[in-house]
Parts: sequence; C-alpha cells; structure tokens
Amino acid sequence: MELSRILKPEGVKVLSTVSSKKRLFQDIGDLASSVYGLPTGATVDALLERESLGPTGVGHGVALPHARMDGLEAVSGIFVLLEKPIDFGAVDRQPVDIAFALFAPEEAGVEHLKALALVSRTLREPALCAKLRANTDAATLYAILTEGRSVQAA
Repeated sequence: MELSRILKPEGVKVLSTVSSKKRLFQDIGDLASSVYGLPTGATVDALLERESLGPTGVGHGVALPHARMDGLEAVSGIFVLLEKPIDFGAVDRQPVDIAFALFAPEEAGVEHLKALALVSRTLREPALCAKLRANTDAATLYAILTEGRSVQAA
C-alpha cells in the first residue's frame, strides 16, 4: 500500500487559523467533504466519537485522527499542517502541528489497519516530519509524503 493510494493532492492543506481540536476536526470535515464527498457534520461527529475513546495524538507533534464512514469505497486520507500547534491531549502532552486523518468504509477490515500502520510509520520519521514542517506549499507537502513510501502486507 502506498500513501498516494489513500491521499489525493487536493487532500493536503496548510491551516493557519486553527485554535482547538474541535476546530481542526471541522476543517478536516470540510476538506473531506470537498475531496471525497463525505458529509461534513457526520465526518466531524465520527472523528469526535473516535477521539472520545482516547486521544489520537501519537506524540512528537503528530495526530492520527480516524473514523469509519458510510459512503466510502476505499480508505481515504486528509493531511493538514498547522502553522500554530494546538493542544490535542497527545500521549506526550506536546502540542500537535501535523494531523493525518484517515477515513475507512464501515466494512473495511485489514485495509484500514494497514493504512493506519503506514501513516504511523511514515510520520514517526523525525527527518520526514522536519521536512514537512519546513514547507507550507500543499503540492510540496504531498510530494514529500508520497515519495516512495509503502508498507508490505502483514
């Protein structure tokens, strides 16, 4: 699986005015609506519901919010870089400035887990995150994220 299969170039955005986790989820919902046709309200609700089970801030300024959604045919992603980090309740208590949201069809099995593992492994690389944080152009961010990264089937 490659990131280019789950992330479209138009699903990458730099956000400058996010002030809270809920506002971030609203912006992700708006983007998921325009890129994948997902209903904004249902998307935000699904992210908040998943977040209520435990924070998806994985540490080092990275969050991986995710949810299962009706109306999707494949695992899909949204990547956002925040110009100003926000409190996310991350496991290391560090503010988050990189968020990669994943949306999976309700019936998705291992594909959802493979995608989550791929994104997690990718964003665990300090050098890659440094490159992402040093760029504010969405096309450049997409190129950095998708250059030759894949995961083998488990």
